[in-house]
Amino acid sequence: MRLRTSQGRLKIEHSIIEGLRPLLERVLADNPPVRSVIPGVIRQVRDARGELKVRVTVPTQNGWKAIALGAGARQELFVSTALSKEELELAFARAAARLK
Repeated sequence: MRLRTSQGRLKIEHSIIEGLRPLLERVLADNPPVRSVIPGVIRQVRDARGELKVRVTVPTQNGWKAIALGAGARQELFVSTALSKEELELAFARAAARLK
């Protein structure tokens, strides 16, 4: 399957939970050290109600794995970046604040 891209940095293979795409596009636009974001599988969960939240969880070989929670679902995000965990969390928080 060929990947559809947004500015070549947001790679989309699956659908994205509601409200997440604008957040990811804002993070990519505001943070040049973020090389790419690849959304993963969506799973339904009971505790993902309310406002969209992104938690940076574990390091990967070329960046971080994050979990987006919202709209009754959770979605894995694989972020390719040289930013630290704290810097990436701050980038997601700033992007969320700008979208409100």
